[in-house]
Amino acid sequence: MVKEISAIVALLAPRFSFPQGAANEEIALRWLHLVAGVMWIGLLYFFNLIGRPALTELDSSTRVKVFPVLMSRAMSWFRWSALITVLVGMRYFTIILKSDAVNAGNPNLMWEWFGVWLLTWVVAYVFLYPLQMPWKGAMDKIALRSLLITIVLIAASWITLELNATPESSNSHLCIAVGGGLGFIMMMNVWGIVWRAQKRLIQWSRESAASGQPLPKDAEKLRNWAHFAARVAFYISFPMLFFMGAAEHYPFLGGILK
Repeated sequence: MVKEISAIVALLAPRFSFPQGAANEEIALRWLHLVAGVMWIGLLYFFNLIGRPALTELDSSTRVKVFPVLMSRAMSWFRWSALITVLVGMRYFTIILKSDAVNAGNPNLMWEWFGVWLLTWVVAYVFLYPLQMPWKGAMDKIALRSLLITIVLIAASWITLELNATPESSNSHLCIAVGGGLGFIMMMNVWGIVWRAQKRLIQWSRESAASGQPLPKDAEKLRNWAHFAARVAFYISFPMLFFMGAAEHYPFLGGILK
């Protein structure tokens, strides 16, 4: 009887076979990347689609009470999840680069590819940052600035592919080179623009709620600056998510020079 029960338990028990070595690090990185990324992008969509429209419907006295309570906590999760997503993604990216470099017969290519990738997107952000600043005159037109931002992003993506594409470059390598670069730009917007502006607005709102005095005149400029940067990230997220998904599920870039 005991043997029969043991046989049934063995038959019904799940079959686990955990891999050894690098596979464990890779799944841990991908899991953490996904968890942090969902949190980051979810908050980005909340800010753009729900948060700002809802806050604008409140009267000023109510808004200065609600805004710091909501945004101080939300911005904490927002900026740190963005940073974790990008840093973990970079580590995973180097694993893919190393594999392609070994296949190419030159392991040092990993750091060459990564360095060129990072430099390309840092330079792109040097151009993108001023395009998101408040402007006067012709440059104040959102349509014009959006067009210029799009041109910079397309140029950076094209340069990234040109400098990373070899016969040994995998689809994952090239897709993440573009998608990860767009994610890097989004993260820079979080820390370089949105958080800097919102941090000051949170403080001003607290002071206004306590004193009953109106917000400083610069509050509207900061609010519009943060909103435009968040809106830019919102639109960038769509091609970013496409390329990140295509890395494993839509092999349209691998071996483009073969």
